[in-house]
Amino acid sequence: MNINLTLIAQALAFALFIWFSAKFIWPYFMRKIEERQKTIADGLAAGEQGRRELEAAGKRAHEELAKARERVGEIIGSAERREAQMLDEAKAAAKAEAERILAAAKADIDRQIARAREMLREQVAALAVAGAEKILRREVNSETHAELLGRLKKEI
Repeated sequence: MNINLTLIAQALAFALFIWFSAKFIWPYFMRKIEERQKTIADGLAAGEQGRRELEAAGKRAHEELAKARERVGEIIGSAERREAQMLDEAKAAAKAEAERILAAAKADIDRQIARAREMLREQVAALAVAGAEKILRREVNSETHAELLGRLKKEI
């Protein structure tokens, strides 16, 4: 064999290999590379979109937290107002109860004073009858002189 023929055969085989690779293998690898590039680009875009969504979610979380703090302040203010209102109501109820108790005590005192006066009148009337009996030296009948004793009680 001649070196020239071997070299030409090898060059022809190499050219055939290049043509076959360019025709069938190269497009397959290019499709796979393009798919991989597209997948990477999509992943990067999704990562960027996720970062933007994370920033937006962080902003929304801060806004919601600010709203929650504001709402807590409103609730605390409302509770303080309700507390003051309840204290005022309790004070008013206690004052009304104290006035009611005081009025009942005054009425009870007035009844006791009237009862004591009545007892004193009866005792004075009994003393007056006893005194009159001693003065007259005879017995005065309280049943027969009831009208007289009644007038005496009213006068005293």
